[in-house]
Amino acid sequence: MRNVILFASVLMLSVATFAQPKAGTFSIKPKVGLNIAYFGESQSINWGTKTSPRIGLAAGLEFEYQIKERLSLSAGAIYSQQGENGEVSDMFYSLKMTAKTDYINFPVLANIYLAKGLALKLGVQPGVNVKAGYSAGYYDDKTGSLSDLGINIKKFDLCIPFGLSYEYECIVIDARYNLGVLNIVDSADKTWNRGVQITVGLKFNLR
Repeated sequence: MRNVILFASVLMLSVATFAQPKAGTFSIKPKVGLNIAYFGESQSINWGTKTSPRIGLAAGLEFEYQIKERLSLSAGAIYSQQGENGEVSDMFYSLKMTAKTDYINFPVLANIYLAKGLALKLGVQPGVNVKAGYSAGYYDDKTGSLSDLGINIKKFDLCIPFGLSYEYECIVIDARYNLGVLNIVDSADKTWNRGVQITVGLKFNLR
């Protein structure tokens, strides 16, 4: 009898550990956070010998539909400040510059729940460029369009996002890496978007 009770307790604990919203649940998630963005394999945007990520805002809204206990699909729209910091230098001077390439991204993700609240995320993310500017100088006193420098940013981008999220009550912490797969510059050279995105959001079940 004691073994039966122990087995039942373990089974109930296991079910509780992996319990997720019921299939058919539809949720909305407003979220805000930051990007740690840079350019991968950059040849067209060459700032010199020193580069560093641009820290920018990420904010938006995602919707999630629970297909099964451990599987859901999500889609949304996120305003994303991306780009890269660099330093142009030669033997006479150095000049700090920041490429400011902002996007509205549309992530579509499969969420596989590994445990209660913990989800593995993988999907695709089309994006539309809404800003392609730069600032220069140690106090960002010079600004302009990247096209003025002969750098033409394409309007459309595509990334492969993957990462993890953790839910506690209605709070969701999300960390994902966005791997760009399209050349974002209008030239023969190659430049791809790269970056880590970390956000905190609130999840509300609508039905």
